[in-house]
Amino acid sequence: MIRLFAFICVLTLLSCSSERKAQYHYRKALKHGLNVINDSDTIRITTLDSFPVIKNDTIVWEKFITTKDSVVFFKNVYVPKTKWQTRIEYKERVKTLRIEGKTKWKTAKAVQVVKYRTSWWLVLVAFVLGFVLKLILNSTFISRVRLFFRYFGQI
Repeated sequence: MIRLFAFICVLTLLSCSSERKAQYHYRKALKHGLNVINDSDTIRITTLDSFPVIKNDTIVWEKFITTKDSVVFFKNVYVPKTKWQTRIEYKERVKTLRIEGKTKWKTAKAVQVVKYRTSWWLVLVAFVLGFVLKLILNSTFISRVRLFFRYFGQI
């Protein structure tokens, strides 16, 4: 039991530390195309100073504005995209182009095509009225109506 405990202690003391793991992953990223670029930028710093000046037996505070340029260095890390990231971006780009194309096509079609709706009810009513008027104005129909009233008038 003591040997096992001593073996575990030795393994924990000799295992990789977080710094070693970080260096390992950093080297691995450099092999795969990581670019670390030292960029610089200039920043303008303005300060407001004031000092007393005597004018006509009075103290007046004069304002004095100074500007200083300072250069700031920082590291930009450009990580290359993986095969899957580029694939997903390509699919999204194609989908957006398809959607834009469909919407443009639909709006163009809606603007160019003008559909007139016919009310079929008016056509049906006009047809029925024409048929009824033709039937009423027929001489045989009028004679039958007269005969009908004569027959019921006798009863």
